[in-house]
Amino acid sequence: MTTLEDVSTTPVVLGGVRGGPPVPTLRKDRWWIQPVVTVTVLTAFVAYATWAAFVNKDYYVGATMHRDLISPFYSPCLTESCVPGSHPGTIITWWQISPALLILIFPLGFRLTCYYYRKAYYRSFWWAPPACAVADAHGSYKGESRFPLIMQNVHRYFFYAGLIFNVLLTIDAVMAFRQPGVGLGFSVGTAVLCVNACLLWLYSVSCHACRHICGGGLKKFSDHRIRHRIWKTLTPLNAHHMVFAWMSLVFVALTDVYVRLVASGTIHDYGFHF
Repeated sequence: MTTLEDVSTTPVVLGGVRGGPPVPTLRKDRWWIQPVVTVTVLTAFVAYATWAAFVNKDYYVGATMHRDLISPFYSPCLTESCVPGSHPGTIITWWQISPALLILIFPLGFRLTCYYYRKAYYRSFWWAPPACAVADAHGSYKGESRFPLIMQNVHRYFFYAGLIFNVLLTIDAVMAFRQPGVGLGFSVGTAVLCVNACLLWLYSVSCHACRHICGGGLKKFSDHRIRHRIWKTLTPLNAHHMVFAWMSLVFVALTDVYVRLVASGTIHDYGFHF
Protein backbone atom coordinates (compact mmCIF):
# COMPACT_ATOMS: atom_id res chain seq x y z
CA MET A 1 0.00 0.00 0.00
CA THR A 2 1.36 3.45 -1.03
CA THR A 3 0.99 6.35 1.36
CA LEU A 4 1.43 10.07 0.83
CA GLU A 5 4.68 9.87 2.80
CA ASP A 6 6.04 7.42 0.24
CA VAL A 7 5.15 9.66 -2.74
CA SER A 8 6.12 13.10 -1.48
CA THR A 9 9.81 13.77 -0.89
CA THR A 10 9.64 17.57 -0.58
CA PRO A 11 8.93 18.87 2.93
CA VAL A 12 6.39 21.69 3.15
CA VAL A 13 7.69 24.64 5.15
CA LEU A 14 5.33 27.54 5.75
CA GLY A 15 7.02 30.91 5.51
CA GLY A 16 9.94 29.49 3.54
CA VAL A 17 12.14 31.54 1.23
CA ARG A 18 11.03 32.42 -2.31
CA GLY A 19 11.96 29.74 -4.78
CA GLY A 20 10.69 26.64 -2.99
CA PRO A 21 12.86 23.69 -2.00
CA PRO A 22 16.68 23.79 -2.05
CA VAL A 23 16.84 21.66 -5.21
CA PRO A 24 16.10 23.58 -8.44
CA THR A 25 13.34 21.18 -9.47
CA LEU A 26 12.10 17.62 -9.19
CA ARG A 27 10.92 17.61 -12.80
CA LYS A 28 12.53 15.05 -15.10
CA ASP A 29 11.23 16.38 -18.42
CA ARG A 30 12.93 18.94 -20.68
CA TRP A 31 11.20 21.92 -19.07
CA TRP A 32 14.00 24.26 -20.19
CA ILE A 33 13.13 23.97 -23.90
CA GLN A 34 10.29 26.52 -23.79
CA PRO A 35 12.26 29.32 -22.08
CA VAL A 36 15.20 28.71 -24.45
CA VAL A 37 12.92 28.97 -27.49
CA THR A 38 11.32 32.12 -26.06
CA VAL A 39 14.71 33.77 -25.49
CA THR A 40 15.81 32.83 -29.01
CA VAL A 41 12.71 34.13 -30.80
CA LEU A 42 12.39 37.36 -28.81
CA THR A 43 16.10 38.13 -29.10
CA ALA A 44 16.02 37.48 -32.85
CA PHE A 45 12.98 39.75 -33.27
CA VAL A 46 14.49 42.60 -31.25
CA ALA A 47 17.79 42.32 -33.14
CA TYR A 48 16.06 42.32 -36.53
CA ALA A 49 13.62 45.12 -35.65
CA THR A 50 16.53 47.27 -34.41
CA TRP A 51 18.48 46.69 -37.61
CA ALA A 52 15.42 47.32 -39.79
CA ALA A 53 14.63 50.55 -37.93
CA PHE A 54 18.12 51.99 -38.39
CA VAL A 55 18.84 50.84 -41.96
CA ASN A 56 16.29 53.39 -43.26
CA LYS A 57 15.94 52.08 -46.82
CA ASP A 58 14.03 49.51 -48.90
CA TYR A 59 10.85 49.91 -46.87
CA TYR A 60 8.51 51.10 -49.63
CA VAL A 61 7.54 49.70 -53.03
CA GLY A 62 6.04 52.49 -55.10
CA ALA A 63 4.87 53.58 -58.53
CA THR A 64 8.05 52.57 -60.38
CA MET A 65 7.13 48.95 -59.63
CA HIS A 66 3.36 49.52 -60.01
CA ARG A 67 2.83 48.75 -56.33
CA ASP A 68 1.89 50.54 -53.10
CA LEU A 69 3.50 48.43 -50.36
CA ILE A 70 5.02 49.82 -47.17
CA SER A 71 6.69 48.01 -44.29
CA PRO A 72 4.71 48.05 -41.01
CA PHE A 73 7.90 49.19 -39.29
CA TYR A 74 7.78 52.46 -41.25
CA SER A 75 4.06 53.18 -41.38
CA PRO A 76 2.93 55.91 -41.13
CA CYS A 77 6.05 57.50 -42.61
CA LEU A 78 5.85 61.10 -41.41
CA THR A 79 9.34 62.57 -41.77
CA GLU A 80 10.79 64.69 -44.54
CA SER A 81 13.26 61.94 -45.39
CA CYS A 82 10.53 59.44 -46.27
CA VAL A 83 10.57 57.94 -49.74
CA PRO A 84 8.24 59.90 -52.07
CA GLY A 85 4.78 58.37 -52.01
CA SER A 86 5.28 56.59 -48.69
CA HIS A 87 3.93 59.34 -46.44
CA PRO A 88 0.34 60.62 -46.19
CA GLY A 89 1.28 64.28 -46.54
CA THR A 90 2.01 65.30 -42.95
CA ILE A 91 5.77 65.76 -42.73
CA ILE A 92 7.93 66.22 -39.62
CA THR A 93 10.86 68.32 -40.76
CA TRP A 94 12.95 68.36 -37.59
CA TRP A 95 13.42 64.58 -37.37
CA GLN A 96 16.64 63.73 -39.18
CA ILE A 97 17.12 60.03 -38.45
CA SER A 98 15.12 56.94 -39.41
CA PRO A 99 11.32 57.55 -39.36
CA ALA A 100 10.84 54.01 -38.00
CA LEU A 101 12.20 55.15 -34.62
CA LEU A 102 9.16 57.41 -34.26
CA ILE A 103 6.83 54.48 -34.81
CA LEU A 104 8.24 51.34 -33.23
CA ILE A 105 8.12 52.73 -29.69
CA PHE A 106 4.33 52.31 -29.67
CA PRO A 107 3.85 48.73 -30.95
CA LEU A 108 6.94 47.57 -29.05
CA GLY A 109 5.68 49.31 -25.92
CA PHE A 110 2.35 47.53 -26.33
CA ARG A 111 4.05 44.14 -26.59
CA LEU A 112 6.60 44.83 -23.86
CA THR A 113 3.85 45.59 -21.33
CA CYS A 114 1.49 42.87 -22.61
CA TYR A 115 0.30 40.51 -19.88
CA TYR A 116 1.31 37.44 -21.88
CA TYR A 117 4.72 38.78 -22.91
CA ARG A 118 5.44 39.69 -19.30
CA LYS A 119 4.99 36.04 -18.40
CA ALA A 120 7.12 35.00 -21.36
CA TYR A 121 10.15 37.17 -20.70
CA TYR A 122 9.90 37.03 -16.89
CA ARG A 123 10.23 33.28 -17.16
CA SER A 124 12.73 33.07 -20.00
CA PHE A 125 15.10 35.99 -19.39
CA TRP A 126 14.75 36.49 -15.62
CA TRP A 127 13.89 32.93 -14.59
CA ALA A 128 11.20 34.21 -12.27
CA PRO A 129 10.37 31.31 -12.32
CA PRO A 130 11.51 29.63 -15.57
CA ALA A 131 8.73 27.02 -15.45
CA CYS A 132 6.12 25.47 -13.20
CA ALA A 133 7.60 23.53 -10.29
CA VAL A 134 11.07 24.98 -10.98
CA ALA A 135 12.86 27.09 -8.40
CA ASP A 136 12.91 30.84 -8.85
CA ALA A 137 16.30 32.34 -9.60
CA HIS A 138 15.65 35.28 -7.26
CA GLY A 139 15.56 35.38 -3.50
CA SER A 140 12.90 38.05 -3.19
CA TYR A 141 9.94 39.44 -5.07
CA LYS A 142 8.56 42.97 -4.95
CA GLY A 143 5.95 42.62 -7.64
CA GLU A 144 5.20 45.38 -10.14
CA SER A 145 4.65 48.05 -7.52
CA ARG A 146 8.07 49.73 -7.80
CA PHE A 147 10.24 51.19 -10.54
CA PRO A 148 10.90 49.98 -13.17
CA LEU A 149 8.19 47.30 -13.27
CA ILE A 150 5.51 49.74 -12.14
CA MET A 151 5.76 51.09 -15.69
CA GLN A 152 3.91 47.96 -16.80
CA ASN A 153 0.73 49.75 -15.73
CA VAL A 154 0.86 51.89 -18.89
CA HIS A 155 -0.18 48.85 -20.92
CA ARG A 156 -3.75 50.05 -21.39
CA TYR A 157 -2.49 53.31 -22.93
CA PHE A 158 -0.20 51.49 -25.33
CA PHE A 159 -3.26 49.40 -26.18
CA TYR A 160 -5.10 52.54 -27.33
CA ALA A 161 -2.08 53.58 -29.41
CA GLY A 162 -1.89 50.08 -30.85
CA LEU A 163 -5.47 50.36 -32.10
CA ILE A 164 -4.54 53.52 -33.99
CA PHE A 165 -1.65 51.74 -35.68
CA ASN A 166 -3.91 48.79 -36.50
CA VAL A 167 -6.22 51.17 -38.33
CA LEU A 168 -3.30 52.68 -40.24
CA LEU A 169 -1.92 49.27 -41.20
CA THR A 170 -5.39 48.21 -42.32
CA ILE A 171 -5.47 51.26 -44.59
CA ASP A 172 -2.05 50.21 -45.91
CA ALA A 173 -3.49 46.76 -46.67
CA VAL A 174 -6.39 48.31 -48.59
CA MET A 175 -4.04 50.64 -50.47
CA ALA A 176 -1.96 47.60 -51.46
CA PHE A 177 -4.73 46.74 -53.93
CA ARG A 178 -3.73 49.88 -55.81
CA GLN A 179 -1.23 49.35 -58.62
CA PRO A 180 -0.14 52.79 -59.88
CA GLY A 181 -0.04 53.01 -63.65
CA VAL A 182 -2.06 49.81 -64.01
CA GLY A 183 -5.16 50.14 -61.86
CA LEU A 184 -6.44 47.86 -59.15
CA GLY A 185 -5.00 44.44 -58.62
CA PHE A 186 -3.91 41.74 -56.22
CA SER A 187 -0.41 40.48 -55.51
CA VAL A 188 1.54 38.44 -52.99
CA GLY A 189 2.40 41.74 -51.29
CA THR A 190 -1.28 42.58 -51.02
CA ALA A 191 -1.95 39.24 -49.32
CA VAL A 192 1.00 39.71 -46.97
CA LEU A 193 -0.16 43.15 -45.81
CA CYS A 194 -3.76 41.91 -45.39
CA VAL A 195 -2.72 38.89 -43.31
CA ASN A 196 -0.44 41.09 -41.22
CA ALA A 197 -3.28 43.52 -40.46
CA CYS A 198 -5.64 40.68 -39.55
CA LEU A 199 -3.14 39.08 -37.16
CA LEU A 200 -2.46 42.40 -35.46
CA TRP A 201 -6.20 42.94 -34.95
CA LEU A 202 -6.58 39.43 -33.52
CA TYR A 203 -3.67 40.05 -31.16
CA SER A 204 -5.14 43.37 -30.03
CA VAL A 205 -8.78 42.37 -29.55
CA SER A 206 -7.78 39.17 -27.74
CA CYS A 207 -5.72 41.24 -25.30
CA HIS A 208 -6.66 40.97 -21.62
CA ALA A 209 -6.88 44.77 -21.41
CA CYS A 210 -9.31 44.87 -24.32
CA ARG A 211 -11.53 42.25 -22.71
CA HIS A 212 -11.48 44.14 -19.41
CA ILE A 213 -12.29 47.47 -21.07
CA CYS A 214 -15.29 45.92 -22.80
CA GLY A 215 -16.72 43.98 -19.87
CA GLY A 216 -14.63 44.46 -16.76
CA GLY A 217 -15.85 46.26 -13.66
CA LEU A 218 -19.53 45.64 -14.38
CA LYS A 219 -21.72 44.48 -11.51
CA LYS A 220 -24.64 43.43 -13.71
CA PHE A 221 -24.18 42.38 -17.32
CA SER A 222 -27.94 42.65 -17.79
CA ASP A 223 -27.66 46.43 -17.46
CA HIS A 224 -25.01 46.60 -20.17
CA ARG A 225 -26.18 44.26 -22.90
CA ILE A 226 -23.97 45.65 -25.68
CA ARG A 227 -20.81 45.49 -23.56
CA HIS A 228 -21.79 42.02 -22.42
CA ARG A 229 -22.20 40.87 -26.01
CA ILE A 230 -18.79 42.29 -26.94
CA TRP A 231 -17.25 40.70 -23.84
CA LYS A 232 -18.71 37.30 -24.77
CA THR A 233 -17.33 37.63 -28.29
CA LEU A 234 -13.83 38.53 -27.09
CA THR A 235 -13.59 35.89 -24.37
CA PRO A 236 -12.97 32.93 -26.75
CA LEU A 237 -10.35 35.02 -28.57
CA ASN A 238 -8.69 35.83 -25.25
CA ALA A 239 -8.16 32.10 -24.70
CA HIS A 240 -5.92 32.09 -27.80
CA HIS A 241 -4.09 35.33 -27.01
CA MET A 242 -0.73 33.57 -26.69
CA VAL A 243 -1.04 32.07 -30.17
CA PHE A 244 -2.02 35.41 -31.72
CA ALA A 245 0.85 37.10 -29.87
CA TRP A 246 3.45 34.81 -31.43
CA MET A 247 1.85 34.65 -34.87
CA SER A 248 1.55 38.44 -35.17
CA LEU A 249 5.09 38.99 -33.84
CA VAL A 250 6.69 36.64 -36.35
CA PHE A 251 4.51 37.74 -39.27
CA VAL A 252 5.07 41.47 -38.80
CA ALA A 253 8.81 40.80 -39.14
CA LEU A 254 8.20 38.61 -42.20
CA THR A 255 6.10 41.39 -43.71
CA ASP A 256 9.00 43.80 -43.37
CA VAL A 257 11.32 41.18 -44.89
CA TYR A 258 9.01 40.70 -47.89
CA VAL A 259 8.59 44.42 -48.59
CA ARG A 260 12.35 44.89 -48.18
CA LEU A 261 13.15 42.11 -50.66
CA VAL A 262 10.73 43.52 -53.24
CA ALA A 263 11.89 47.11 -52.76
CA SER A 264 15.55 46.13 -53.15
CA GLY A 265 14.80 44.21 -56.36
CA THR A 266 15.80 40.87 -54.85
CA ILE A 267 12.43 39.29 -55.65
CA HIS A 268 9.44 40.21 -57.79
CA ASP A 269 5.99 40.79 -56.31
CA TYR A 270 3.88 38.47 -58.43
CA GLY A 271 0.26 39.39 -58.95
CA PHE A 272 -2.40 40.43 -61.41
CA HIS A 273 -4.58 43.45 -62.10
CA PHE A 274 -8.30 43.67 -62.72
